[in-house]
Amino acid sequence: QVQLTETGGGQVQAGGSLRLSCAAPGRTFSSYSGGWFRQAPGKEREFVGTISRLSGNTYYADSVKGRFTISRDNAKNTVYLQMNSLKPEDTAVYYCAAAASTQALGLLRGYEYWGQGTQVIVSS
Repeated sequence: QVQLTETGGGQVQAGGSLRLSCAAPGRTFSSYSGGWFRQAPGKEREFVGTISRLSGNTYYADSVKGRFTISRDNAKNTVYLQMNSLKPEDTAVYYCAAAASTQALGLLRGYEYWGQGTQVIVSS
């Protein structure tokens, strides 16, 4: 079992930045691909981006490409989501997830473990 804890959510004005962290204490996060998803009120959870455990390559949804960056610090067993140029439509609960494989990383079913989520509110 991998327990994931997200931190860093909050409220920011449009155009601002936030950095979310996803920690897996006591686990080697480098053994997993790390993904970020978000869910806005009344909407389904959607893919934001992911970092592959093997190559370290990152992939993003078109809606965040060029604004969001995923990185990892293996020494700290932590994956980050740097969010810049935030827009009101980025408002959502953000979830991190971990996958033992590198398959289907753009889909919810590709991940075995999930954090509890952290709220991001972007005001106009």
